[in-house]
Amino acid sequence: MILNFAGWLMNPFNIISAMLVVALMLAFVRLVRGPSLPDRVVALDLITLEVMGLISVFIVATNQPLFLDAAIVLAIISFVGTVAFARYLERRGQYE
Repeated sequence: MILNFAGWLMNPFNIISAMLVVALMLAFVRLVRGPSLPDRVVALDLITLEVMGLISVFIVATNQPLFLDAAIVLAIISFVGTVAFARYLERRGQYE
């Protein structure tokens, strides 16, 4: 007897994807309503992490590692952007 686990295994991926989408919407609200610029940058960093999570769930669910490159590039861009913003805040404090 051959068991079909394909339908059973897709349910956790759907639940995780739905949770990531809800977290993505909440982070987007923080990005729009953030009271300060650092709050908005942290929200943008969180959004990139959640998109990377969605890409990772898609990779595992479909067994297509081709999209792993997109997640890695997104992580590098997010890291460089966060470091650039931290440097901007540091220099802005020196010249005020």
